[in-house]
Amino acid sequence: MGFSFRVGKGVRIRVSSRGVRASVGPRAARLHVGGGRPGVSTGVGPPTYDAPLGGGRSRRAGSRSAGATQRQLAQARKAEQAQQIAAALQHILDLHRQTFPPAQPPVAPPPEPVDEQAIRERHESAALRGISIFRRARRREAKRRAAASAAVEIRAEEERRERERAMAQEQLDSAWQRLLANDPPTVLAALDAAFEDNEARATALDVDGDEVELVVLSPTPDVLPERLPATTPAGNLTLKKITKTQAADLYKTLVAGHVIATAREAFAVAPSLRSARVVAIRVPGLDADGRPRIEVLLAARFERAAFDGIQWDRAEAPQVVVDAASELVVNVKGRAKELHPIDLAREADLARLVQRIDAEELTSATPSST
Repeated sequence: MGFSFRVGKGVRIRVSSRGVRASVGPRAARLHVGGGRPGVSTGVGPPTYDAPLGGGRSRRAGSRSAGATQRQLAQARKAEQAQQIAAALQHILDLHRQTFPPAQPPVAPPPEPVDEQAIRERHESAALRGISIFRRARRREAKRRAAASAAVEIRAEEERRERERAMAQEQLDSAWQRLLANDPPTVLAALDAAFEDNEARATALDVDGDEVELVVLSPTPDVLPERLPATTPAGNLTLKKITKTQAADLYKTLVAGHVIATAREAFAVAPSLRSARVVAIRVPGLDADGRPRIEVLLAARFERAAFDGIQWDRAEAPQVVVDAASELVVNVKGRAKELHPIDLAREADLARLVQRIDAEELTSATPSST
């Protein structure tokens, strides 16, 4: 089982259980690299022949020049790079499309079953100790008493374990009710636990009624690919340097994707939250005191209901932010419409929020970025 796709004139990528393999060149003389041994195939005439590179001769007449082989190898490597870039781009485009299962009332696991056989054997062994095997009547009576005492212990142990399970369930039910009531410590703890494995580090700062305040640490622009797959005027595959406008659009998509994904996860984890204020920051370096320098890129407020009608498989992240946010502060300027840091001197609320961010803790456990 596998699939293949065309990435340029004469260049095709095939993905299967054996790995990734690129084919370059016309059908009459095609080079194959990737999973398996490099080889050249020819489809001239009814049969198709294939021969490995680097040893032996092709079963089909006609040797290839070293220069042509090197060019095709370079093209194949370029095709593999194009595939990797395409996968990274798709990941960025799909960040906001992540789904998170809604929280459910927790259920304590059933108690471990009692080892009844071990208890019976222990009671019987103790009851028979010192009674000769020839005293059959006494042994029968001893076994009867042992069985009765074992049954009492088994029942008592089962009841004890069930009481422990019931107590654990009470604690879970209490925590669930606190979560539903938007108890700040409970909600903050649940969200921080959920955010631990996020690609973009996030934290919950505060809960006020049914609204949560979130901070997302966005990657810096240097995580973006420097080149994008393209074709030459002749239709061949090439890797073209990304333009300033393309980089700006892609970075806005990256930041917006992490913001939306964080808000969606918060709504899934805390069922009673009705809105979320999300602030996207980045830390490009350290200030003069050696502390992380915080730049605020975006601040938005989302109502839970605003996400209900969005067609996630089609809507792009920046447009979702614009359409779904009830409040939005962002600084986009220049011909390329780049995302610039927000001037906190004009945003007193955001400036106060930044003062509450523990940037060192937020950056100390940052997962690897896209």
